[in-house]
Amino acid sequence: MRDEAPDWEFKERDVLILRELSRDPQLSSRDLARILEDEHGIEVSHVTVSESIRGMREEGVFREAIIPNEEYFIFGMFEFKINPEHFDEHWREAMEAIRDSPNTLMYFLSDGEYQWKSVMMFPDRVSESKWIHDFYKEHGRIVQNIRNSVVHNVLKFRTDPEILETLHEQED
Repeated sequence: MRDEAPDWEFKERDVLILRELSRDPQLSSRDLARILEDEHGIEVSHVTVSESIRGMREEGVFREAIIPNEEYFIFGMFEFKINPEHFDEHWREAMEAIRDSPNTLMYFLSDGEYQWKSVMMFPDRVSESKWIHDFYKEHGRIVQNIRNSVVHNVLKFRTDPEILETLHEQED
């Protein structure tokens, strides 16, 4: 993962490519070139489309992740309340354990209370309980509490192509 923001100047075609890929990540560069011409009046070769995708990928404009269908896993929202007494000595290993866990889908900081939060996925509730138990055993000095909420009935799990239009608007 990159530490800095991508340095990319969006062309209209770049945004359209991202929008089409968010609709269908399996589209080939030939399909994308055809869609750009048929639906948007932009004539461009599939090689140019491929180069644009590769450039955006290398610059970190978008991330590629394989996310299994939500029917295969249970999801939980975890909130970690930190014990400031042991923060200085133990924060890094606890943070890395959460970040590097194969169960962690997304990990972030929020709130004025400096809370660590993650969206995690497990094959079943027993695995989730075992993860919490093992985490407390290993990192209990730094964590005062883990609050986990069951995420059920996932109703939306994708990026809508329309939100990507704002990327080109920011450049104007």
